[in-house]
Amino acid sequence: MSVLSPKSVLFTMLAVLAGLVSVSAIAADTPLKVGFVYVSPVGDAGWTSQHDAARREMEKALAGKVVTKYVENVPEGADAERVIRELAQSGYQLIFTTSFGYMNPTIKVAKQFPKTYFEHATGYKTDKNVGIYNARFYEGRYLAGIVAGKMTKSNIAGYVAAFPIPEVVMGINAFTRGMRSVNPNAVTKVVWVNTWYDPGREREAADTLISQGADVLTNHTDSTAVMQDAEAKKVYAIAYHSDMSKYGPHAQLTAVTHQWGAYYTKEVQAAIDGKWKPGSIWGGIREGMIRMAPFNPVVPKDVQDLVNRTAADIASGKFHPFTGPLSDNDGHERLAAGKVISDDALLKMDYYVEGVQGKLPATK
Repeated sequence: MSVLSPKSVLFTMLAVLAGLVSVSAIAADTPLKVGFVYVSPVGDAGWTSQHDAARREMEKALAGKVVTKYVENVPEGADAERVIRELAQSGYQLIFTTSFGYMNPTIKVAKQFPKTYFEHATGYKTDKNVGIYNARFYEGRYLAGIVAGKMTKSNIAGYVAAFPIPEVVMGINAFTRGMRSVNPNAVTKVVWVNTWYDPGREREAADTLISQGADVLTNHTDSTAVMQDAEAKKVYAIAYHSDMSKYGPHAQLTAVTHQWGAYYTKEVQAAIDGKWKPGSIWGGIREGMIRMAPFNPVVPKDVQDLVNRTAADIASGKFHPFTGPLSDNDGHERLAAGKVISDDALLKMDYYVEGVQGKLPATK
């Protein structure tokens, strides 16, 4: 649909007053205003880059029906609340807030704007006008672990992690279980940086892990620093959020990529149609929200085939990365043999599994 010109808007408003045209007719010819709040710069790789690529995909799919705006590099907390409120005050009718720490600010602003729709990524709180969405990152992490376990020579993988919240912890654990499924001697060392985006600190953490013997790195942070460091130090790495082979053509073995475009398109179309409802979505490989990037040619074909078969089994429900027996790294059984962990237990995960070295920091 085309945007109404000022002249036609005036004509239509006069027609409404004359009883000739309904108010809904104006709404039908006005693009939906959709806002996005990002925790880090957009860039061309990483968490925020994937969300912005999805925004553009949605905008193209719904050409003429939407107007979008994004605000990047927004810290979690008071700044996020201010930005979310400004978008709502500016008439944005559907607002996506794309970081865990935006959860409480989103809920707070949503109560003040009950006719505005909000969707929050990776959180767990909902409201009458707030939905949540997430991807089963751990599915891709398990597959990445298989690659790491087959490619490591030192039997040490290094993991640069942001915050010790369940989303990150289950990723570390899934990666380690995947790795040890093919290499029982392999271990994971973790360095916590307590930030989503700080290239300097991420690089320092990568250097620390390499000095401790890690010859395969991965990360749950937003920049390309870990991949770039792996390339410079001539070790392998498995990217996260997006394909980062541009920054590590020799280092990157594969990547766990997040695909949000189809979801954004579906939710925005629902809002346009007047059918939007607050949902709770947790999609994975089966739903197309998790996808592995192409393999580096150095990864043997039999390893690639194993990863692809395992991905198919996860998608079909034949296999779950957290199937017992499952023990923590203190030797306590957390899940009996043959049992499959529940989503509720995953979303509360607060321990390292066997094979992860060290102690999990307490959350604030």
